[in-house]
Amino acid sequence: MRLSRFFMPILKENPKEAEIVSHRLMLRAGMIRQQSQGIYSWLPLGKRVLDKVNAIIRDEQNRAGAIELSMPTLQSAELWQESGRYDAYGKEMLRIKDRQDRPMLYGPTNEEMVTDIFRSSVKSYKDLPLNLYHIQLKFRDEIRPRFGTMRSREFMMKDAYSFDLTREGAEHSYNKMFAAYLRTFDRLGLRAIPMRADTGPIGGNLSHEFIILADTGESEVFCHKDFVGFDIPGEQTDFDSVEGLQAIFDKWTSLYAATSEMHDEAAFNAVPEGDRLSARGIEVGHIFYFGTKYSEPMGAKVQGPDGKEHFVHMGSYGIGPTRLVPAIIEASHDDNGIIWPASVAPFDVVVINMKAGDQACDDTCELIYAALSKAGKDVLYDDTDDRAGTKFATADLIGVPVQIIAGPRAVANGEVEVKDRKTGARETMTIEAAINRFVA
Repeated sequence: MRLSRFFMPILKENPKEAEIVSHRLMLRAGMIRQQSQGIYSWLPLGKRVLDKVNAIIRDEQNRAGAIELSMPTLQSAELWQESGRYDAYGKEMLRIKDRQDRPMLYGPTNEEMVTDIFRSSVKSYKDLPLNLYHIQLKFRDEIRPRFGTMRSREFMMKDAYSFDLTREGAEHSYNKMFAAYLRTFDRLGLRAIPMRADTGPIGGNLSHEFIILADTGESEVFCHKDFVGFDIPGEQTDFDSVEGLQAIFDKWTSLYAATSEMHDEAAFNAVPEGDRLSARGIEVGHIFYFGTKYSEPMGAKVQGPDGKEHFVHMGSYGIGPTRLVPAIIEASHDDNGIIWPASVAPFDVVVINMKAGDQACDDTCELIYAALSKAGKDVLYDDTDDRAGTKFATADLIGVPVQIIAGPRAVANGEVEVKDRKTGARETMTIEAAINRFVA
């Protein structure tokens, strides 16, 4: 992508309305634009990151055996009246009526709708276990939307829903998502700690929030410091192994960890003082087991091996991609801008032409741009005629992991400079070596 043809409206000054680092940097880098209170457009740079976050989430959901579908954003109020949640949910739900005066709602979550899909199609235990997920925009009319897309009214959510014949099967499905979440956040460059959490309006009696530690976190969290060093489940994790997944769950719940709502001061004080960690945290995922809370009132049951009908046991599992993007920035930035993990960076490399219009610089940059693009790299080519300082500031602000800098003097010697955005380390090397480093 040539920067001269890319839409990336950079802001030179910090926006006054932005209270936290991620909100400031997302606005300054031209990733998002606020359309109204708590509602944002994702501009091209931001959408590239969001798409890569979603790709990792999708990959790990598929690896764990979940199956993707797509459900509508607008839902019939009848389903929520069936479950008993329509009146109980509160003012966060946006209630509307269609032209036939039928009550509708803009979905804040999808337990009722997916239960309706299940009950209309699945009749036998032989079709279980089943886990269905989608990635969709949702709406909750927050009293105080803030921090940009960290807490917005319209947001993107990956929500998965599991169906099992028994509680034991449902707990195995819960453990699948537990392990998948640990892997997902690790691939996004984040250390997420699962903590006992309140079930809230979703309901149920087993729930964990996945929390990353950050100074700008919304609430205080408490945990044992050893969580920071725990090994993440590997790529070869067997998601069909009941014992293996239970071992992962047991390890990651063996030490104290709780959100402020579930905090037990006496239990926390029993942790050796040097091992206690209290900090601010950002919730990036939330999983629930709620048994037959929805299947019973909505008649979602299957015939069991005993020939009798059984209400299915369910769980739900959420990750907020539009929240994850600012969370990653909160965890990875410096005074000059964003530092993206390579897995979600909007571009792999930015090629900076220090003197656009100079034949040697132009030819060198075109050569590098073509070679890296052909090798399958996402390349941003700064071919603008901006001053050197502006080019460097832009490259640092948007956080592309690697900068390849082509200036007249270096190019005259057949060389370019390569800068690592995270460490700031610079290395001069031949043009060929620079290309080979990233196409090998």
